[in-house]
Amino acid sequence: MNVIALPILFPLVLIILLIFIRSKKIAGLISIFASLVLLAISLYLLQLVIKQEVIVIQMGGWEAPYGISLVLDYLSAIMLVVSAFIILTISLYAFRFIKNENFGSRFYVFFFSITMGLNGAFITGDVFNLYVWFEVILLSSFVLITLGNRKEQLEGGIKYMALNLIGSLFFLAGLGLLYGNTGTLNMAHLAQILQDDQQSLLMNTSAMLFFVAFGIKAAIFPLFFWLPSSYHTPNISVSALFAGLLTKVGVYALIRFFTLFFVQDQVFWHNLLLILAGFTMVIGGMAASTHYETRRILSYHIISQIGYMIMGLGIFTPLAIAGSIFFTVHNMIAKTNTFLVAGLVSKLKGTYYLKNIGGLYKENPVLAILFIIPAFALAGIPPLSGFFAKFILIKAGIEDGHYIITTVAILTSLLTLYSMIKIWNEAFLKKQPESTDMMLQSKLGFLDLFPSILLGAASILLGLFASQIFELTLNAANQLINPEHYIKTVLHLLP
Repeated sequence: MNVIALPILFPLVLIILLIFIRSKKIAGLISIFASLVLLAISLYLLQLVIKQEVIVIQMGGWEAPYGISLVLDYLSAIMLVVSAFIILTISLYAFRFIKNENFGSRFYVFFFSITMGLNGAFITGDVFNLYVWFEVILLSSFVLITLGNRKEQLEGGIKYMALNLIGSLFFLAGLGLLYGNTGTLNMAHLAQILQDDQQSLLMNTSAMLFFVAFGIKAAIFPLFFWLPSSYHTPNISVSALFAGLLTKVGVYALIRFFTLFFVQDQVFWHNLLLILAGFTMVIGGMAASTHYETRRILSYHIISQIGYMIMGLGIFTPLAIAGSIFFTVHNMIAKTNTFLVAGLVSKLKGTYYLKNIGGLYKENPVLAILFIIPAFALAGIPPLSGFFAKFILIKAGIEDGHYIITTVAILTSLLTLYSMIKIWNEAFLKKQPESTDMMLQSKLGFLDLFPSILLGAASILLGLFASQIFELTLNAANQLINPEHYIKTVLHLLP
């Protein structure tokens, strides 16, 4: 089963290859082809998981818990597939939107460095290696956010790096305490050890350190201030990449840790998660409604939508966890798409500021449709993916008696809808302001629109085939809440 390592090894080979390529066009074509291969690999791994449930390889031949374990379960496989799909769409988009020749070749090196870090984080079975992959993502993303060397990029990059480095320090401190108390960092071994209630009493301090670290990376209230200060500064291809993938790694880590081995003192943790989820939803949604710069609006909505993912973890039933995973998949696709459409609007009008944009519905009705699909998906309008994701979470909340957070989730959907309608009215319905009539820069060709078409189609298909997707996410949720098979497979305890 060495194929499990391919999502890490394949991007590593690409990074080495792309270092020696100076042509943006060649690097872009390689990126598109490689992204297709990576998507095929991820789909194949998902098929393996559906057949075998949990797949493990021990790197270097060292048995767990002494060696490095790579573990693939339903959650890992789902995240790999969705990430690979987004990587493909960003590759196609960047081919048209990364203009500078030197910028372009360097972009693809760090683009696949982030890809390698993401894939490594999703399939590692070891806490220390998760830290390593987080640092790979952090360093690569810092390079991408500052490519271009504009003042606002450097300012945004410094804020981004500073807060995430603080998160890394909390992560490292948590690692030290965790290892000192248990003598292991293998996730399955930790879960086995912490089944002992006396040992688990020592874990709250370490759990809090990890919670702060992952909360910063996931942009949970009140740890989100770095995100809207930085995501609007780089090239739109980079912003879209970050919007779709980076905060979701923090959410993934929270779900993994707080279902596998940080399961002590559940009343405290689940209540804390629900409270912070509510504040994250509301404050992100309210902040988005006050802005008129498209990327800032969408950045605050990243924060708001993270609240829904944390809500499911706080409710902590199979249905709620399945809803969190479904919502994460939907949001990765729809949020990436909204940023891509924002880039297309900017290409036409030369600005992201809504007051200077107008008339796009008559001017480019295809672009209007491409915006309305992810916008309505994020707002939870049926039959798009967001409706079913929110429906599952709301159903789980009502069934488990969490009426306050359920009400907050419904009201936040109205805030999201308001923001999306504001963008629609300003950019598409109102007339182009006379003072900015000359800002039209270029026409959009099919290749410009194609990545957004792919993502829009995915949002529609997630809605049309919601029952099949839900079945996958429910299998993932059941694996997470009942991790005995995961533990036994990794530690070779099966008969």
